[in-house]
Amino acid sequence: MKLDTSTRKKYRVSNKVKKVASNDRLRLCIFRSSKNISAQIIDDKKNITLLSSSSTEKDIKKSGKMNKSKLSEIVAEKLAKKAQEKKITKIFFDRGIYRYHGRVKIFAETLRKNGMEF
Repeated sequence: MKLDTSTRKKYRVSNKVKKVASNDRLRLCIFRSSKNISAQIIDDKKNITLLSSSSTEKDIKKSGKMNKSKLSEIVAEKLAKKAQEKKITKIFFDRGIYRYHGRVKIFAETLRKNGMEF
């Protein structure tokens, strides 16, 4: 079966992250669409999602219209707060098919400011 380019990119990045993954670190997977952004922290050893945050959640949508960069910051801050409550500080950043640029970079830098290590 032949895979398209975006699927190959996603698997290539995710598999590299999984290969170097250790027991004390979890994987943060990010998804970005044209209007929204979402992320989840995944435990690959148990194959479960521990935390997630998205710009489509009700409390974020109620805050009114804002640009996509600001939306990325808010989602990252919310995810970092949830992670601190569960005492998660060390993660691997799985950017998927997206370049480390723009909203993805803003998301990562905001997580670092809020105490996440990757």
